[in-house]
Amino acid sequence: MPAAGASPFAAVNPALGYLYQVRAALLWSLERVRLDESFQVSIEVLDDVAFESDVGDPGTFLQTKHHANGTAALTDSCTDLWKTLRVWIESSATNHIASSATLQLVTTGIAPANSAANKLKLAGRDPLGARALLDVIARTSTNAANASAYQAYESLNPLQRLKLLERIYVIDSAPTIANLDQELRTAVFWAVERAHQTSFLDRLEGWWLRRVITQLTSSSDARIASVEIEAKMCDLRDQFRQDSLPIDDDLLDFVLDEATTATHQHHPFVRQMAIIDAGRRRVASAIRDFYRAYEQRSRWVREDLVVALDISRYEKRLTEEWETVFDAVCDEVGEAATDAAKKVAARSVLQWAERASIPIRPGVTEPFLCRGSLHMISDEKRIGWHPDFMTILGSVLDGASKANETGGSE
Repeated sequence: MPAAGASPFAAVNPALGYLYQVRAALLWSLERVRLDESFQVSIEVLDDVAFESDVGDPGTFLQTKHHANGTAALTDSCTDLWKTLRVWIESSATNHIASSATLQLVTTGIAPANSAANKLKLAGRDPLGARALLDVIARTSTNAANASAYQAYESLNPLQRLKLLERIYVIDSAPTIANLDQELRTAVFWAVERAHQTSFLDRLEGWWLRRVITQLTSSSDARIASVEIEAKMCDLRDQFRQDSLPIDDDLLDFVLDEATTATHQHHPFVRQMAIIDAGRRRVASAIRDFYRAYEQRSRWVREDLVVALDISRYEKRLTEEWETVFDAVCDEVGEAATDAAKKVAARSVLQWAERASIPIRPGVTEPFLCRGSLHMISDEKRIGWHPDFMTILGSVLDGASKANETGGSE
């Protein structure tokens, strides 16, 4: 947290810089995947971002410099430039970066005309002219912040400096973190309809962030392989087909907790299970599936991936399938059966619901969607498990309501 009196941007700007690395690395990875390149990418291992080839190429190492307003100038004496030069000089000296690797300085700022940085851009390259300008700065500047960088630079002989600068490419006027959205949309346009690009990218970036965290917290040689990115893109593309819908990882990974259990324990769908003496573990599974299905369906609706009519038609199909099973069980048990026999029959209907596989679309095969949706309809008391569920459930809910009223009047 910034100290009292410190600029609020003291913490914000570094945070944006790190997030920029993560988002930019995804963009650059997607662009390489589109070119059918095979590579491994890492963040904050060998450099801010590093791409290493699977076929012996020395790789590309990138330093990113993010400025929120995007107007910072990469002048001959600016810290962004000299800090980057020092990092590359020291990394090359320790062989962390191959002497033939490509080095890229990506900045949201501008490389002014006739500056050393401008002479290292792809167009109009002049590494010799850049060296002359940097030689003067290193020899004459009194900027204490760059002192260690000047010392590292001057430790190289003129030929070594030139060879270093010949490997460096400055990419200026890069989009800021906020403006990367359009670049990312362009990178995935082939995989998803325009209307669903935001939903697609939300899920892709969510996966990417988790994957980067895993890379950062793993061993020092951890990398993210291009095949992983390709596989995730293919998976998401399949989920966004017309005959499918995306299933979110956080819901697949959801583990039922006490808070969620407590929130749902008085819901009608839970009471429906209680009146047939369903076991505690079955009730817990039902709550988990109810929560997952409710959350996933809500997200689809919010993101316009489905409309209310799609949900209504799906629930109609589920209800009709339930009717077939429920009516058959009721016929078998008969109206004169004991309550114990009816409960046994009811648990068989519940078992059907637990095993049913009725997808909302052909490509949506996650079982919790069907199970949870049936419990959602049960929660509205449109379906049930006990042959007399409407009568019994009404009595149970009325009793609970009266108990609450009595408790509230004391």
